[in-house]
Amino acid sequence: MYTFVGYLAKGILAFFTRPKVVNRGVLPKEGGFVLACTHTGWVDVLVLGTAVLPRQIHYMAKKQLFARRFGGWFLKKLNAFPVDRDAPGPSVLKIPHRLLSKGEIVGIFPSGTRVKEQAELKQGAITIAMRSKVPIIPAAYSGPNTFKELFSFKGSSIIFGEPIEIPSAAREDREHYTQLLEEKLQSLQQRISS
Repeated sequence: MYTFVGYLAKGILAFFTRPKVVNRGVLPKEGGFVLACTHTGWVDVLVLGTAVLPRQIHYMAKKQLFARRFGGWFLKKLNAFPVDRDAPGPSVLKIPHRLLSKGEIVGIFPSGTRVKEQAELKQGAITIAMRSKVPIIPAAYSGPNTFKELFSFKGSSIIFGEPIEIPSAAREDREHYTQLLEEKLQSLQQRISS
């Protein structure tokens, strides 16, 4: 279902917002990696997913989005898995680690609604990449955020940054790499929004 929905969304996006993808060449063609993208609405999720096709992204999503039966079922079909941000358990690390060890892409949107949440999500992305010994690739999006804005034919862009390699023995440097990710995301957002 993911592939069908992905290419359908790609066609719809091409008609309404004509996404421009910058630096796609930095994405590894195989092997697992963490993709950390800025997040402001639903449209950026679709643009990000279609930008990496034919590869698939496994999205980390807050558990509240899975509360309704159909919505939860649909999100799971689109490779999303629930995470309890208020009381994170072992699955926060286990599920991404299992996916990354199989060479999959794990997508994280470390731009929560609260400053504290943003910091925790960025550090979580670093921790997941570090534990799984995979690179983390920052990405930033600019364009419509809602379906209403999408139908206004506003253009969109997504930019990928150079992979951040995190030494597996860098536990004490976690804050440094979290700050580095923050700086990369801000820099990419400025580039894509200017």
